[in-house]
Amino acid sequence: MRNIALQLMYVGTAYHGWQIQKNAVTVQETLEQAVSKVVKHPVKFTGAGRTDAGVHARIYIANFRTTCNIPCDRMPLAFNARLPEDIVVVSAREVSECFNAIGSCRKKEYTYQVYNSRIRNAFYVDRAYFYPKHLDEMVMAAAAQVFVGTHDFAAVRDVGTNVRSTVRTVHYFDVVREGDLITLKVCANGFLYNMVRIMVGTVLYAAEGKLTPEGIADILRRGNRVEAGPTVPPGGLYMTKLWYNEPVGLDTDLEE
Repeated sequence: MRNIALQLMYVGTAYHGWQIQKNAVTVQETLEQAVSKVVKHPVKFTGAGRTDAGVHARIYIANFRTTCNIPCDRMPLAFNARLPEDIVVVSAREVSECFNAIGSCRKKEYTYQVYNSRIRNAFYVDRAYFYPKHLDEMVMAAAAQVFVGTHDFAAVRDVGTNVRSTVRTVHYFDVVREGDLITLKVCANGFLYNMVRIMVGTVLYAAEGKLTPEGIADILRRGNRVEAGPTVPPGGLYMTKLWYNEPVGLDTDLEE
């Protein structure tokens, strides 16, 4: 039995997230149906994380086990022929038996896009959060830095899945403006349910003057979700980097 890791990219607008659900179309279900037709047996994928409805992935890793003997370099074309245009297999690699796309992942990066202009841009619909009120990216950057480090992030998560601990380590949270597009990149050893979207909403609150960086630190210490910012829309969120100790074909495989 071979253990195969696929590198994917997908636009999540048409899907109710990654994870299979009873009455909704998901990325996992769509991928499993396509791949099973090619390898001629049912397959079960393990994904790098649970992206929610409307969230995108520029990079995503998922692994499955198969008895088929199709060479890895031929898998992307074979699988893509069965997939819709908004899900793409970029590469395939045979990995060790113990590899698990979520359990073997050391850290992840998500990117959130805010389109900050008085006039909306049609090409960013469901790809960036349209925010017409001018935002000061320097204030946003200062607020974002408060989240960096090891903290209890209970204040910036929605109740969704049971977790043993709400303590996580954020390695960086960077804010960059290019014209009307503000990009927020956050990397951590793990994320709670809606954690990134609430962190971004809290940073936006700071830019509006509703919170100070010091106030954000107090909110984290108190762990009160009500005090933090709103959960921003999913269309601006992308999974953009993943780190593994075992090579799976990513540039980040060699990074510390």
